[in-house]
Amino acid sequence: MNKIYTLIIALTILTSALPAAARELAVDLSETVLPITASFDGSDLLLFGVADPDADIVVIVRGPMHDQLVRRKQRSFGVWANGPEMTFQNVPSYYFMASNRPINEFVSHEIARERQIGYQDMILTPKKGVTPVGIDESAFDDYRNAMIRIKQDEGLYKKKTGNVHFIGNKLFRTKLTFPNNIPVGSYAVDVFVFRDGRIADEKTTILGVQKIGVEAEVYDFAHRHALPYGVLAILLAAMAGWLANILFRKG
Repeated sequence: MNKIYTLIIALTILTSALPAAARELAVDLSETVLPITASFDGSDLLLFGVADPDADIVVIVRGPMHDQLVRRKQRSFGVWANGPEMTFQNVPSYYFMASNRPINEFVSHEIARERQIGYQDMILTPKKGVTPVGIDESAFDDYRNAMIRIKQDEGLYKKKTGNVHFIGNKLFRTKLTFPNNIPVGSYAVDVFVFRDGRIADEKTTILGVQKIGVEAEVYDFAHRHALPYGVLAILLAAMAGWLANILFRKG
């Protein structure tokens, strides 16, 4: 809580020291690094800022980009099997959005599309060479919606309307929620101030999500030495199975 109070005081001093023309937006996080340990079970961070209380606020957190494979299930000979697939490139591995009220009340479709505000307005591009030939727009939308639904089911895509609250005159805050399956990497935290349907100001803050302790050492070893790690994992699994067999046999 001391960090939170310090943050509020710092933001208040900052806004009082700046000239009126430069006081549109100031933002900071309660933590700039989110540590991932072996016992990590998700976490919440607080974002604080200073803005005009008569304006609207949108907060977007995007995780590292990656390729996302989507497969269509189809029934073949009485069983469900993997059918045609599509791979989207440069998809945010994590997407969180919060706002003080529904964005369709103050964000135009053109601005939402241009700035990719809301995962329904994200620009998703099929990866060349792995896209089904002759796919039409309707089928593309099916793959796109399926990808977003998968991310939502995994808890990696979230939208919270009314989760940005003003405290007092100009201070606002919101809670950023991170599930236990978030990938490591750099996260961009974008804060937009809207006035009269236009972006009046914006700020981007970088949040680092990284593994620490034994978890970090195992993760680093697995990525630097993939083959030895794979062999070691197989040997450990075989030993665990052998020990379990001995114990159950004695029982």
